[in-house]
Amino acid sequence: MCLMVVVLIRSRFLTVPVRCVGVGGQEVSGSVMKSLLLLLSVLSLRTHGARSSYGSSPDRVPVLDLHLDLSSLLHRLDPRFLSVTIDASLAAEERSMLLLRTQKIRTLAKALSPAFLRFGGTRQDFMVFDPKGGQQLTAAPSAEEACGAVQLPALLEGDLKQNWTQQLLLLQKEEHQGRYRRTQFTELTVDQLQSFSSCCGLDLVFGLNALLRTAQNRWNSSNAASLLRYCESRRYRMSWELGNEPNSFEKKAGIRVDGGQLGRDFTRLRKMMSESSLYRDAGLFGPDVGQPRDHRADILGGFLQSGGGAIDACTWHHYYVDGRAASLEDFLDPTVLDSLAVKTGEVLETVKRASPGTPVWLGETSSAFGGGAAGLSDSFVAGFMWLDKLGLAARMGLDVVMRQVLVGAGSYHLLDDDLNPLPDYWLSVLHKRLVGPEVLNVDAVSGAGGGRRVRSYLHCANRRSYRDGAVVLMSMNLSPRPVRMQVPVPVSNSTVETFVLQSDRPGMDGLRSRSVKLNGVLLEMVDDETLPLLAGVPLPPSDHLQLPAFSLAFFVFTDAGAAACR
Repeated sequence: MCLMVVVLIRSRFLTVPVRCVGVGGQEVSGSVMKSLLLLLSVLSLRTHGARSSYGSSPDRVPVLDLHLDLSSLLHRLDPRFLSVTIDASLAAEERSMLLLRTQKIRTLAKALSPAFLRFGGTRQDFMVFDPKGGQQLTAAPSAEEACGAVQLPALLEGDLKQNWTQQLLLLQKEEHQGRYRRTQFTELTVDQLQSFSSCCGLDLVFGLNALLRTAQNRWNSSNAASLLRYCESRRYRMSWELGNEPNSFEKKAGIRVDGGQLGRDFTRLRKMMSESSLYRDAGLFGPDVGQPRDHRADILGGFLQSGGGAIDACTWHHYYVDGRAASLEDFLDPTVLDSLAVKTGEVLETVKRASPGTPVWLGETSSAFGGGAAGLSDSFVAGFMWLDKLGLAARMGLDVVMRQVLVGAGSYHLLDDDLNPLPDYWLSVLHKRLVGPEVLNVDAVSGAGGGRRVRSYLHCANRRSYRDGAVVLMSMNLSPRPVRMQVPVPVSNSTVETFVLQSDRPGMDGLRSRSVKLNGVLLEMVDDETLPLLAGVPLPPSDHLQLPAFSLAFFVFTDAGAAACR
């Protein structure tokens, strides 16, 4: 039986049958369908001048004119553009690494494939590989064997989560004091990371300790050589990094390493890799510098002059604000969001001068440094920074963006301490499923007051989910008022699948929520092995889209026929 919804089109009521589909055209169940249709009737997501859901006439709703270029690409990104990290703090008490064997986290990580999985962060430069000497190693299990036996006993899983919660308190204390203890890790950490990444379809990037120095302040590579030998003996395929935010070494460890020396350290690591039959062609990424700031901006240029030839991509880190002082308003401030473009421009210019042609990545990034802003970085409002960063980074040609953090210390994680997905996780999965690596240009012209609080980005749609020529418009509304966006022909002639994310609570209070609704349906896992159906609302052709207050949206124009996306 087909459900019907009454909509207002050109001042006349029409009864239109609407079919709800998930990504790729899957039919949605009746109960979910009813919820989506109810949302559609309330929000009037796509109209021809209909009265808005807030009761005001349409000419009082801000209007934004969108100009879409479907003829040529700005950039073509790495298919692993949206990638994730696991903070090295997870190995501070090595037993916690067993959490990577839980079914829930593997289910959630698989949904983010293809992606890089970076293991690193501040504590990587305080970790030393301590292999179990003299122990007879067994042959590495096959991928099928490793991925088939991941279930942890419920009691052990509960114990690990409880211990991790306690460990977080200690890690937070160290972070605030700026003092970090040296820790040792064994084969267990490497084995768990390799099993997790390979079973989830992720490409592991392992961060080595750069603060092991000789008396001449050169990198002491002996510990790294031991680790590489072990990984090669197990045939673990992975890429490598060396050091985390070297422009902060002096602050956190009392050791100053200039860019030239760091480049020579990377050249040494590349030579070690070239002597390995397994790693001679593996990726080496760096130097993972913090964002350009005052006198510390010159370390990147010096590094690229001496070590630019050793790396496959130049990595840098970006955070918008200090997590200890951030406010709700910061997360909604267009000026704060625009700061990424300024910093990115500085990095791109440095790389262009010193090492032209080298790809540039955001090797670690989130909303707020210092572990995130508690109650904000892990809530719905963080999605505005995250989606804008993904859109802006792609438009400026950054090939990969690594989100800090999937799991680990801090409050900017994608999964909470019980490994349940937070709002930014669901946003990431939607981006992964809907958005392709081809970047297009979109310009917005404010009509009746749309302004800077509506931000939009345009890509070809993911071809694993949609036919050639389809495009996806990513938009966000930072304001408490709905906004109408006008789209041109031929996009306005296309059917559109609409995916609107909103907090589960209305108004400003909802911005701090840790729960999110997709088209009116609360997102939560069905069970540890099953994600919910991420369903879009298909709507008929029109020249207007309506973006609700404080919302994030993906609009997939399935019949756009974009020449650049064929």
